[in-house]
Amino acid sequence: MNRDAPILFFDSGVGGLSVVGAARALLPTAPFIYAADSAGFPYGTKTEAEIGARVPALLGRLVERYRPRLVVIACNTASTIALSAVRAALDVPVVGTVPAIKPAALASRTRVIGVLGTDATVRQPYVDRLSAEFAGDCVVIRYGSAELVMLAEAKLRGETVDVAAVKRAVAGLFEQADGERIDTVVLACTHFPLLAEELAAACPLGVSFVDGSAGIARRIAFLTEGQDFLPVAIPGVAVFTRVDEAVLALGPALEERGFAETVSL
Repeated sequence: MNRDAPILFFDSGVGGLSVVGAARALLPTAPFIYAADSAGFPYGTKTEAEIGARVPALLGRLVERYRPRLVVIACNTASTIALSAVRAALDVPVVGTVPAIKPAALASRTRVIGVLGTDATVRQPYVDRLSAEFAGDCVVIRYGSAELVMLAEAKLRGETVDVAAVKRAVAGLFEQADGERIDTVVLACTHFPLLAEELAAACPLGVSFVDGSAGIARRIAFLTEGQDFLPVAIPGVAVFTRVDEAVLALGPALEERGFAETVSL
């Protein structure tokens, strides 16, 4: 394995940066490439057919260009729909991102947990299977919010996010039957941990949040154990399928997270 071979993170937008942060903590010198399908953003409002066709094709192009040692689909929507197809199409290991229902069920005291994701994620049979396997004794309440994704993107562009807007965006979760008993919320979109402070302020007092970033980082570390990395961290590259004013505004946030260069695919 070439020590320059990067770990490639993929999402529709900047949500995957929440996974990058957890992975960087475990692998401080590993070279990272961050790829965002800005031309296809957001994924949460698209159909399964659109995502199933788009994601494997894009990742094929990215793998051909960057020759990564590992691909991380840092997107719950893309993973729950296209993970199997991507693994079949690529000749490198692929790590997916799925809702952290298991740790949420282990943590819940009221046995009522919320799954907060995109519309496309929360309707997937994959979520049914996770709920049946790991939260069979829990009430699992799902809610999809496209607005939260947009608010997270705005925050990373340096815009101020109104907590009242976040509260309106999550109200549909807690207004459902038994919603007042939710004590643990699964952040089933990688964008949502970027709004951790705003969500804590907007949700009922005592609600805790669980996301999969730490588990994904551990999986990445396990799969790359013993591989050779550079002795020091080098600036990463952020790749976008469309570079426009919104992407350019992300420059400071990307640089803060180690991606000094932004390029177009």
